[in-house]
Amino acid sequence: MPRPGGACSSYLIRTDDASVVFDLGTGAFAKLLLAVDPTRIDAIVVTHMHADHFFDLVPLHYTMKYGDVRFERRLPVWLPPGGRSSLEALRRAVSPDAREDFFSGFFAVAEYDPAQELRINDLTLRFARTRHFVDAYAIRAESAGASLAYSADTAPCEPVVALASQASLFLCEAAVGLATEQGERGHSSAEEAGEMAARARAGRLLLTHYSAAHAPSSLAEAAAKHFAGPVAAVDDGMDFTV
Repeated sequence: MPRPGGACSSYLIRTDDASVVFDLGTGAFAKLLLAVDPTRIDAIVVTHMHADHFFDLVPLHYTMKYGDVRFERRLPVWLPPGGRSSLEALRRAVSPDAREDFFSGFFAVAEYDPAQELRINDLTLRFARTRHFVDAYAIRAESAGASLAYSADTAPCEPVVALASQASLFLCEAAVGLATEQGERGHSSAEEAGEMAARARAGRLLLTHYSAAHAPSSLAEAAAKHFAGPVAAVDDGMDFTV
């Protein structure tokens, strides 16, 4: 759930020649407009088909259809395997008059192959399946010797640790906060995020995807019990250079 005044998951990755958005969750598009001209976005990459990671494709669609700024091409949207069916279900539900080209008329929709690299201009992406309630994929982005790993939604798991190995920056979820997840696992605590960052020997840890139940400083302190490098709990609108 978003924190008061905030939005769900979305991260803008920029290089010299690429502007790529990882996830576009509920409320995120309005926040994204504060950071970038949407016509300058080269692609959107969705980690998994939960509402808090892709539902704002709807307001983006309406912006492309009715907004004052015109897009010169269909915007590439990369979904995880099987994601097309979830997007089609959203199309049918979002409006009684939604036509089949609701998304395809404005987005170039495709499903990425997690076993293959995805190249977007000067940005190279690699994937690893996470431990979540639905199929979800962490992403590693590399460009010009810098690297960023994004955990997506995951309980602690070795494929994510391996993908984040020696990443300059590890953006890791901490949805469980300071608690312990019971039953079927699908998210991490702040301490577990710190443990994964330490095992990956990441350069820096940024905690994300947490609720307002705990102060950001307390989450960072919990992660620092296991991770010796710089650590912070991030908030909407923050910028970091890798």
